[in-house]
Amino acid sequence: MKSTRIVITGVGLTAPNGNSLPEFRRNLLNGVPGVGLIDVRYMGRLPAGVCTFDPLKYQKKKELRVGTRAGSISIYCAREALADSGADFSARPTDRVGIYIGCTEHGNVETENEIYAISKFGYDTKFWSHYHNPRTVANNPAGEVSLHLGITGPAYTIGAACAAGNLGLIHAAQMLRLGEVDFALCGGISESIHTFGIFAGFKSQGALATHADPKKASRPFDRARNGIVVSEGGCLYTLERLEDARARGAKIYGEIAGYCVNSDASDYVLPNPTRQAECIRRAVAHAGLQPKDIHIINTHATATPLGDIQECEAIRAVFGEGCPDTWINNTKGYIGHCMGAAGALELAGNLPSFEDRVVHPTINVDDLDPQCALPGLVLNHPKAVSRVDTILNNSFGMLGINSTLIVGRVVA
Repeated sequence: MKSTRIVITGVGLTAPNGNSLPEFRRNLLNGVPGVGLIDVRYMGRLPAGVCTFDPLKYQKKKELRVGTRAGSISIYCAREALADSGADFSARPTDRVGIYIGCTEHGNVETENEIYAISKFGYDTKFWSHYHNPRTVANNPAGEVSLHLGITGPAYTIGAACAAGNLGLIHAAQMLRLGEVDFALCGGISESIHTFGIFAGFKSQGALATHADPKKASRPFDRARNGIVVSEGGCLYTLERLEDARARGAKIYGEIAGYCVNSDASDYVLPNPTRQAECIRRAVAHAGLQPKDIHIINTHATATPLGDIQECEAIRAVFGEGCPDTWINNTKGYIGHCMGAAGALELAGNLPSFEDRVVHPTINVDDLDPQCALPGLVLNHPKAVSRVDTILNNSFGMLGINSTLIVGRVVA
């Protein structure tokens, strides 16, 4: 089934520093971050990435009251992706469209907020929202898109921690190859900033970023990095078989060339560089490539002291010193960690490199950690390169889930 070629034909996104791919890409090239300060319940003012898209562009106020922030982000990204794809959605059988949305966490946000709300009324549950159950089920983000668009095909979320954005695309590609659907909306979303629990959890682990300037709080690979900036965001894609996309004259961003998903099976939180290297190596082989054929590596690095080093160890194990045309970057300095949306957003920010042959930089690196000094690391300024035919996107998550996705230029 691998011979069936799957391509990206539409991109819709909202990130802390942009609400469309052109805006997002422009800010990545110009070094414009989107992290600010927000009030976090019980914890005060903390750095976070907040999206500024207009939810009323596609939804009514009543729909926003009934639905969730995760659903609203998903609907916005889905509609933007469909518009970008140019597909005549009205003429497409709705049962042949699949929705596959990766998500780090869902439900805890709504439950936490409901408990806080009824605390003001003596914890009287008569004030508990009767929309709570549909808001908290794991399939909510995809389900809200299905309801909004009238899609009757498979619609569900994929729980894969911070690897979830990649998993949305990988799963969609598999379903298209299997013939289960003819068109897919896929990627990842996150509403993480709306729960104080995730901030408190990272703080208890000693992994929550602090900095006097919130725009510099997320600083992967910097010697002074001290943790994660929690962010919300979303990025959904339209995926099709290559022959279908060409038949309708669609714009094509790139081809799903290879991927791998594996597990560390070694720790709840700490990554395993041996298993990460294995995931990267297998994805490259699945694409029929050699390490030297990869032109951009977008790293997962979250700016935790140990996590960044371990990913760098994994990359060295695969790419060594012998890949002079391989360039490495990171996106989290701009947007923080968008959790379930991270992989999908970070891939999107690199896709324009197929056309302009410019690699966006990793920012906020004032003092590079020698243990993170990878050959080809692009720091603080964009780099024009001679060739970009392949992009490798790493996304790793808690409980040891690893994902590597490779997207290639469509040349024939």
